[in-house]
Amino acid sequence: MRCMSSVAVVVILIISGCTNIGPKTVPRDRFDYNTAISDSWKEQTLLNIVKLRYADMPLFVEVASVVSGYTLEGSVNLGGNVSSQGGVNGDLFSLGTSGKYTDRPTITYAPITGQKFNASFMTPIPPQVILFLMQTGWPIDVIFPLTVEAVNGLRSRMSGGTNQREGDADFYRVVALLRRIQKSGAAGMKIVKKADQEESTVLFFYRENIPAEVASAFEELRHLLGLRSGLGEMTVSYGFLPATDREMAMLTRSMMQIMVALATQVDVPPQHVAEGRTVPAIAGSGNFSDDLGQYIKINSSVDRPENAYTAVNYKDHWFWVDDRDFKSKRAFAFLMILFSLTESGGQKSLPLVTIPAG
Repeated sequence: MRCMSSVAVVVILIISGCTNIGPKTVPRDRFDYNTAISDSWKEQTLLNIVKLRYADMPLFVEVASVVSGYTLEGSVNLGGNVSSQGGVNGDLFSLGTSGKYTDRPTITYAPITGQKFNASFMTPIPPQVILFLMQTGWPIDVIFPLTVEAVNGLRSRMSGGTNQREGDADFYRVVALLRRIQKSGAAGMKIVKKADQEESTVLFFYRENIPAEVASAFEELRHLLGLRSGLGEMTVSYGFLPATDREMAMLTRSMMQIMVALATQVDVPPQHVAEGRTVPAIAGSGNFSDDLGQYIKINSSVDRPENAYTAVNYKDHWFWVDDRDFKSKRAFAFLMILFSLTESGGQKSLPLVTIPAG
């Protein structure tokens, strides 16, 4: 009787373990897959930036879906025989158990090519996306130098490609004035729908109860952008030059242009430049635009780094962003957010994690 009770306990434990496997895996799987996908996304992005510096073909492969299925099986074998009173062998009792646990994840990868690549990486970022980022609190002196090629004809610094140039001093003055206004909370944005149902983005300024220095920044900004005197709001559009004196025209960059700009700031090994594997970056002039034009610092070494925010191995060298370099980490995080905002993958735009719990 005592043996039968023990068997019952074993069976109950197996059944209870099977029913609880689903809920117990949720916290672990959400964290582990989140971390793994996030780390691989950062490494892939860094690798493609480095490859661009070496005139290599960048390739993005997204995690289209993650399906992780678990199986827990258990069985109990019970057997025995009772011998007769005068039997030689006596009573026989046998008990056996077996179990099997299976974790069988299925991960689907999809390369971003063709029309999807063009929409995600070659199309300029819409100006309203940049304004939305400003509205959410991202500093303008981080957003504008990296994403805006020109505003009302004033050009930013171009450190890579065939059009290398120093930025216009007035462009960076506009950035500084907009940052001052942003910090004061005296500016906002709204979406205006016209009669033809077409939407346009409007940047407006509060004129009541603002400090004198902010009002002075408004006036200087209006002068630099060639806007009408006393203007309280302006239409924001895509382009190099504005059509009217009530418009701020922003010539924005595509994700590929941004990555090329970041690629010029990779600290490549000197021997690779000497051997013709890559080209040196444009030398800084030492003026005030160099600090805003230095978006990120990507280091390189032969040995694997110890304090890396993200790191990849390419051409027998390690390239990484230092975890102690907050400015570079912020620029990299901003780049990842831009990827999310410009992604046009439809239903497959985000990784899907499916955990069967039955």
